[in-house]
Amino acid sequence: MRIRQAQLSDLDAITEIYNEAIQMTTASFDTEPKTREEQLQWFAEHGARHPILVAELDGSVVGWSCLSPWSSRCAYNATAESTFYVKDGYRGRGIGRRLKGAVIDEARRLGFHVLIEQIAEGSHASRHLSEAFGFEHVGTLKEVGRKFGKVLDVYLYELILNRPPGSKSGP
Repeated sequence: MRIRQAQLSDLDAITEIYNEAIQMTTASFDTEPKTREEQLQWFAEHGARHPILVAELDGSVVGWSCLSPWSSRCAYNATAESTFYVKDGYRGRGIGRRLKGAVIDEARRLGFHVLIEQIAEGSHASRHLSEAFGFEHVGTLKEVGRKFGKVLDVYLYELILNRPPGSKSGP
């Protein structure tokens, strides 16, 4: 497997993976599949500062991850949201772990100070993986989502990059 920067030619595979997550999981709170036009705009909003990475296996894109702005307000410029998705049938093979590691490395290389993740209730594997990479659960947004007939909480996770070894967050 190879992790690399996404290219426009990867967009159909990225969209397929994302639309699959929309339709089958609570990993995304989107409820309608994305069109190519919507995804083209999303792709254009990413770039050198907020890259998209893909996991390629035997010439096929089987997962992707990205850094996105946490907020448009300037004081948040050193904070990004990290996201990853793996194609159904390829989960549980370490692809998500490799993507998460690669996007964290990119965030460090780009000089980000904090990564934020929002993980929906029921996504136990995502919570476990985030914690394995040092993300800390910093809060819960109660009942903020509704999908598949359920009201769902969203867990906020944070990773402070470049924190001195042994230091802890909080008071």
